Amino acid sequence: MATTMYSLAVSLPLEQARKIIAGALQAGRTQSLAPLTVVVLDSGGQLVAMERVDGSGILRFEIARGKAYGALGLGVGSRTIGTRNQGRNAFLAAVADAADGRFIPVAGGVLVLNSSDHVIGAVGVSGDTSDADEACARAGINAAGLQAGVEPTSA
Repeated sequence: MATTMYSLAVSLPLEQARKIIAGALQAGRTQSLAPLTVVVLDSGGQLVAMERVDGSGILRFEIARGKAYGALGLGVGSRTIGTRNQGRNAFLAAVADAADGRFIPVAGGVLVLNSSDHVIGAVGVSGDTSDADEACARAGINAAGLQAGVEPTSA
């Protein structure tokens, strides 16, 4: 009896994740930023790839993953999550609890969209200021030929 092997559908292939990481790290080097850690998650929140620059702090992986995971979980970038929920500490704590602590509501987590504007994953960057982290995430997504999620203009 022949065994059939099935492969799972992939929303964000490893090769594209590697391009995102290379682009994000290149942006960090170009701007002489502090050592960065870049995490790429697929649309189901699973780790596709991660890379850290030598000297990056030991919690940077968890922070970068939390930024990306929060963006996926709530469907908007981590900057928007933080901005919309200022003063809503109970809500933020509840979401962090629901996410088993994998939730960081500050800039640096950006949704990754395909050419049809469907979310196929998220990128989280940590290591420098949150604004610089977000800029590097966006640069990486663009370098991979994908689209970065647009942050709403109103909070």
